[in-house]
Amino acid sequence: MEFWHMSGAGNDFVVTDARGKDLDFPALARDLCAKTGADGFMALDHSAKADFRLHFYNSDGSRGEMCGNGARCICRFAYDRGIAGPEMVVQTDAGPVPGWRLSENQYRVQMNLPSRTAMDRLPGVDYIELGCPGSPHGVLEAEDLEFDQLDARRARSAALRRDPAFPKGANISYYRLLRPGTARVLTYERGVEDYTMACGTGCSSVAVSLWLRGRLPGGTLEARCRGGVLTVQVEGTEQTVQKLLLTGPAEVLSVFTD
Repeated sequence: MEFWHMSGAGNDFVVTDARGKDLDFPALARDLCAKTGADGFMALDHSAKADFRLHFYNSDGSRGEMCGNGARCICRFAYDRGIAGPEMVVQTDAGPVPGWRLSENQYRVQMNLPSRTAMDRLPGVDYIELGCPGSPHGVLEAEDLEFDQLDARRARSAALRRDPAFPKGANISYYRLLRPGTARVLTYERGVEDYTMACGTGCSSVAVSLWLRGRLPGGTLEARCRGGVLTVQVEGTEQTVQKLLLTGPAEVLSVFTD
């Protein structure tokens, strides 16, 4: 079988066309992510509701509801393989996700809207769930966030990720505002059980948290992650999010057979 190793701002995935194939996705995720060091595995499948179906698995074999960086990458995979055109809709566990090709390496997806928001679910931690069932995030501000000091907050990240306040666990996203509309963002992801180079749902959840707190002037967040820059655009009212767009790179690292 042919597999593509792809990257969305350093958040990397192994991707394959699974249409018409009977595959053990959890086992493939564990095996291929161990071989490549990828954060996740994605399988493209037939869909009666959209241009194609996304099956997403974390590196430990657990299934994920949605992945923003992964969605952009599988949009590029579908376009490059002639499965979809430059505008497409992806069926995900969290709901339909429209996608657009902007250039060879840049893609945009419309993220699932928040189905649950709980500001200060824990002291200083907002709970944002994108989609239904959604991708859950605990979002908190860290004014001292530096990418070369990750170990200092690793124990807290692991504890928060499994805190009983989050019914199905949560990704933990830290942010440090560098100036209005620009933030450094770091996410500890469930299923990977460590920090990733970037997290699309994490950056989107940070943008939602800032928007609902009135701290995102203009509605655009430039999220600076360890692996690159993602842009999140929010539209809505002071109390609601009505549209959420994620833009960033979708790159092919290698193509291999296994």
